Amino acid sequence: MDRVFVEEVAVTRSFSHLPPTHYIIKIQSFSSLANDEYEVDDNEDGHYKCSEFEAGRYKWNLVLYPNGNKRKNVKDHISVYLGIANTNSLSFGWEAYAIFCLFLLDQNKDRFLIVQDGMGNAKRFHGLKHEWGFDEFISLEDFNDASNGYLVDDTCVFGAEVFVKERNVAKGECLSMIKNSTSFKHVWKIEKFSYLTNYKDSELFTAANHKWKLGLYPRGDADASGYLSLFLFLTDPNVKIYAGFTMRILDQVQGTRHKTFVNNKGMWFDSPTYGWGSSRLVELSQLKDPGNGLLVNDVCIVEAEVTVFRILKSL
Repeated sequence: MDRVFVEEVAVTRSFSHLPPTHYIIKIQSFSSLANDEYEVDDNEDGHYKCSEFEAGRYKWNLVLYPNGNKRKNVKDHISVYLGIANTNSLSFGWEAYAIFCLFLLDQNKDRFLIVQDGMGNAKRFHGLKHEWGFDEFISLEDFNDASNGYLVDDTCVFGAEVFVKERNVAKGECLSMIKNSTSFKHVWKIEKFSYLTNYKDSELFTAANHKWKLGLYPRGDADASGYLSLFLFLTDPNVKIYAGFTMRILDQVQGTRHKTFVNNKGMWFDSPTYGWGSSRLVELSQLKDPGNGLLVNDVCIVEAEVTVFRILKSL
């Protein structure tokens, strides 16, 4: 076993009679592939991208530079890399960590030369780094030397093993404190109130760039029969918001006797199905009393003010 250091990265070369687990490619007439006048795989830098294979739930391919990777000024060597393939099918922000070995068959001794990271480190593949491998996989002198058995009758065999390392993604969150918080107001006009029998949602409205709604029980919720119940909901998922709020049924006659629920200190809103508010905002008998101005021409007007203090998002 040899260990050499290239650009301060340990590269280990060893031999094994066992073939690679995941992929083998046999190349006949290799000299044609290596011909400088031949644009391999329609790429001017002269590389050949092998067919895809699967390992660890990802698609991969071998990328061969028969005359060295010109982009890295490699000369007198064959460059070989492992590339992650079909990245368009991966989710946004994808990452894959893999430990891999690249193989070259010694046909004289029926054994494989194995080249790998000597430290056994997993390589991180991501949107800006699709390939990892070895600029100087093997010198052309050693490759073309018939006594080494790598090129026999103009035929050679390369291979790969890939072991994907599962990685636990750390959980995190971002807390934004809102300075000089501004109140956002929404007015909901409910017509034909007397015809309502079940729970009713308001239209969505925006406060601090997030979506909210009001929810009303015209006959009271399960704990407050005979009352009007009113709640505020945050409808945006994957976010928690600490907000103060005020909800009121407006007095449409004198404008001074609103039925109001206030929570200025604030509550955490973190579920589109669970809101905060009042089960007993106003008795239905008071709501329907014409003298209170809360229900005029079968119209009820609800007003909500929301003041956001903190926003908590997952990273």
